[in-house]
Amino acid sequence: MKLLLVEDDALLAETLGDALQQEDYRVTTIADGVAARQCLANPNHGYDLILLDLNLPGCSGLDVLAALRHQDSETPVLILTARGAIEDRVRGLDLGADDYLAKPFALDELEARVRALLRRQARGHSLQVGVLAFDALTQRFTLDGTPLNLPPREQRLLSCLMRHTGEPVDKARLTEEAFAGDAMGDNAIEVYIHRLRRRLAGSQVEVRTVRGLGYLLEAP
Repeated sequence: MKLLLVEDDALLAETLGDALQQEDYRVTTIADGVAARQCLANPNHGYDLILLDLNLPGCSGLDVLAALRHQDSETPVLILTARGAIEDRVRGLDLGADDYLAKPFALDELEARVRALLRRQARGHSLQVGVLAFDALTQRFTLDGTPLNLPPREQRLLSCLMRHTGEPVDKARLTEEAFAGDAMGDNAIEVYIHRLRRRLAGSQVEVRTVRGLGYLLEAP
């Protein structure tokens, strides 16, 4: 799961980022409200959850939230703030935040809130392509009803292709969405695609190469 942490306190951002990464989340940190709003202006921002401070330089977290909700009503948002006024909490929830956690808080509570929001989000995001299914709640694949066990990188690559079913996905986008921007050579991606093709062989679900555009997952 890919999380965006919008927090201008460098020490706190580092602490939270490290804790969440130890829970196997991929965390991107932004310290400025304007930069966060620009990042989230893309409807295909790719984040599964946003942790948002309210008191930010550039523009407030509430402004970021309002801009996000104009074009994205689904991505869960957890507000993190030192503000204790009930008015701030109510306004944040009215603007579309899914939960609210006032500072200071325990890391265990933050991690529990994150898990709960992701579980809630995953219930409506299971994917199906022909006989290939992905349960976002359990992060499990099945192929014609049989569990399809994949190594982590192949799992991230296949789930990315499933989210873009019917749409060619180029290597740059695969690198960003499936591998969190990690340096991945073209040859490495081709190796993973080849492995996925072997695993899907005979299922009528296939990964096609669309010359000049990328890879396309499709089924009859």
